[in-house]
Amino acid sequence: MGKRMGRYTVVMERKPAILGYAAICGKKESEGPLGAAFDLTYEDTTLGEKSWEKAESRLQKEAVNCAMKKAGVTAGAVDYIFAGDLLNQCISSTFGLRSLGIPFLGQYGACSTMAQTLAMSSFLVDGGMANLCVAVTSSHFCSAERQFRFPLEYGGQRTPTAQWTVTGSGAAVVGKGEGVPYVSAVTVGRIADLGIKDAANMGAAMAPAAAQTLRDFLSDTGTNPQDYDLILTGDLGEVGSKLLYEILSRENVSIQENHQDCGLLIYDRQAQDVHAGGSGCGCSASVLCSVILKKMQKGQLRNILFMATGALMSPTSSQQGESIPGVAHLINIRI
Repeated sequence: MGKRMGRYTVVMERKPAILGYAAICGKKESEGPLGAAFDLTYEDTTLGEKSWEKAESRLQKEAVNCAMKKAGVTAGAVDYIFAGDLLNQCISSTFGLRSLGIPFLGQYGACSTMAQTLAMSSFLVDGGMANLCVAVTSSHFCSAERQFRFPLEYGGQRTPTAQWTVTGSGAAVVGKGEGVPYVSAVTVGRIADLGIKDAANMGAAMAPAAAQTLRDFLSDTGTNPQDYDLILTGDLGEVGSKLLYEILSRENVSIQENHQDCGLLIYDRQAQDVHAGGSGCGCSASVLCSVILKKMQKGQLRNILFMATGALMSPTSSQQGESIPGVAHLINIRI
């Protein structure tokens, strides 16, 4: 079983492996720099469904089915599925996955959900409580706008700090295996809140949590940023990435040389007019479960830190004038 290292980090002993993975995305994502890396993309943002929410559910189901097919497993062999999304009561997950018959544990970590579901899957496999788990999450631009901001019909103006919610889903099958990327360690993040209240500036709200979690991991493991091929944050975007550098620089920590952000990778910010970059649960999930894991399988990346960030807000908390707490979970993936 895994062992604690330091205060916040758990090191896996059985090396839970990512046996299969898949990313399913929408039209705008297919037109971005990573379009060719996704397993499937759609030209119609409704995916042929009657609502945005139903379309998002379909994204999750197809991502899970594709990941299981690539792993060579069936739904009947999976012990647990950890899933979540941005909608109330995680309805994209529950309605999308209800027909699979897999024991279900709903998760909510906002945009950090892919790291959270991957962490939970790894804990159970490493602890011998499961042979196979699936980690999955999703987001949809139109369903998220209706949930958190303004319905598209309103035609609201987007501020320069705003990010574009990715229409996409990423899924990973975690089990026992050799010769594939595996989860080496997990640091579950602590909530950080510096009082940001602007729902159109998610990067600023989440950056403090990312800095805190990275510091915790580096302290626990006695490593430096330069020890890793890539430090990949989940949708801090342009604003959040710059703020992350600024916060870390106060402690003489520099990550610019090997840091990338999923929100800056998935779109061409100038050509696609996404302002500060991409966001949403599906952002880090679809980037990780496509181009990043493919590079690891090819040996182009061997030791990475995947740190998905989330803003733990709701429409109710925003309407009541609350600030936006952030959280970031870190997964050390190796080959």
